Amino acid sequence: MARRMNFIFFLFFLIFCLIIIRLFLWQIASSDRLGGLAEKQRLVTLTIPAQRGKILASDGSPLVINQTAYGIYLEPYKISDREKTISFLSKELDTDPSSISAQIKESLLWIPIAHKLDEEVKERIESKQLSGVVFTEEDKRYYPEASMAAHMLGFVGKNAKGEDQGYFGLEGYYDEQLRGRNGVVHQETDAFGNPILAGELTKIPAENGRDLTLYLDKTIQYIVETKLREGVERFKAKGGSAVVFDPESGGILAMASLPSYDPAIFSQFPTEFYKNPAISLSYEPGSTFKTLIMASALNEGKVTPETKYNEEGPVEIKDYTINTWNKKYHGEITLSEILQYSSNVGMVFVGSKLGKDLFLNYLERLDFGDLTGIDLQEEATPPLRSKSKWYDIDFATASFGQGIAVTPLQMVRAVGAIASGGRLLEPHVVKSIKTNDGKIIYTSPKVERIVFKPEVTRIVAEMMVSAVDNGETSRIKPPGFRIAGKTGTAQIPIAGHYDTEKTIASFVGFAPVDKPRFVMLVTISEPSTSPWGSETAAPIFFSIAAELFSYLGISPSD
Repeated sequence: MARRMNFIFFLFFLIFCLIIIRLFLWQIASSDRLGGLAEKQRLVTLTIPAQRGKILASDGSPLVINQTAYGIYLEPYKISDREKTISFLSKELDTDPSSISAQIKESLLWIPIAHKLDEEVKERIESKQLSGVVFTEEDKRYYPEASMAAHMLGFVGKNAKGEDQGYFGLEGYYDEQLRGRNGVVHQETDAFGNPILAGELTKIPAENGRDLTLYLDKTIQYIVETKLREGVERFKAKGGSAVVFDPESGGILAMASLPSYDPAIFSQFPTEFYKNPAISLSYEPGSTFKTLIMASALNEGKVTPETKYNEEGPVEIKDYTINTWNKKYHGEITLSEILQYSSNVGMVFVGSKLGKDLFLNYLERLDFGDLTGIDLQEEATPPLRSKSKWYDIDFATASFGQGIAVTPLQMVRAVGAIASGGRLLEPHVVKSIKTNDGKIIYTSPKVERIVFKPEVTRIVAEMMVSAVDNGETSRIKPPGFRIAGKTGTAQIPIAGHYDTEKTIASFVGFAPVDKPRFVMLVTISEPSTSPWGSETAAPIFFSIAAELFSYLGISPSD
């Protein structure tokens, strides 16, 4: 009997110990984990989406804002006719019925089916009064100016987590500041998932994204896009770009490229359209580059405005022969006439006077081979060859803009150093950022370095004026205005050689010469009517310039 009592006592004691151990594990060792599970069961977490920041033009008018859209959700336990519901939704949402059916799980209270629906679609679905179909308000990017400045703006798509994310242009570069921070609500619910009115409620408000105000002038952008499109169609070109740069602030007043796309329906366009050619695609600048080598040689005192060159025939560089573009030679000519006649052999002479070391030094000082630092996503740069890989023929051809690659932005910025008295400015698209508390953060002009002496830039500017007034473009420039400019025509390198029929035509310039209000570069890719910059890019440049003179109130006397 005593043995039996001892056994029962021991058994109860063992059970008691096991209970104590289990309670210890629950209440002490695993309290945090179990507490979290309990909280998860009784609390529902809802996201309060932050409103994405607006993008505004320089005058405060909207380029990108938010528009009310709708997300559609299903509540499986409330659906009365699943087959009918799925069939109707698949037609309205233009999706496969099986993709909707696969998402429906009875264990889930809410199932997201589609996002960013327009009001019309929402009203059509609501009119059917389908049980278990619920709508929530969302924000959708809206572009009041349609596809204007698409490459600069970028677009908002979905990342791998299904969240909104900015891609390309400003939307990509400033994504973190534009998106803001979502808020959350923790609501205590009962066993059926219904909120308990007197239960626990924790709310962390959303922090909306910041607003961006650009240097971009909407009127200038419209002029540039219109004239560029007309020019590309007129000259039957593959595409083109135009950049208008403020030489005082470094701000981008306008930037356009063709072909383009509509950011509101970006998925309907080829993905190769998304990249901005003005900042990511390189080209050989041709004769527009001559202005920079001329300025470099003058800046170093290797040549002077009085220096003359005897243009008597082709130049031999080892096994290579360099001719003038039209194989015409003018005998003794000045440096200004070298630019006026766009003499390749004359520029070989100027480049040789500058010397190889200084030649490469000025390429680096003008930031060729480096990113400009512009606040747009996807900027790229063609690298400069290392010094050991430059040969005599490379220096010769680079002096007139062949055998060296740049982006349109790099080129217009470098010529901007001539327009601004020698200052190389960091380019910017955003002028100011407005925070949620109303504070405005301005982008101050940033001078990277002084490249040229002011007196040298004045000399080169006058040479560029002479090139416009006395060169191939004299008949098409706006009458009465002094414009500093230079044409460029470069063959396109393909598989180790140059295509003899395809060219990149360009024109770069600024005005008014004495106090420039804008620097502009126009590039035309593979024009079919004429390969020459003077007959394709230059007319587009001057048609834009004529409109800018009127809009900016610039008179011939300025």
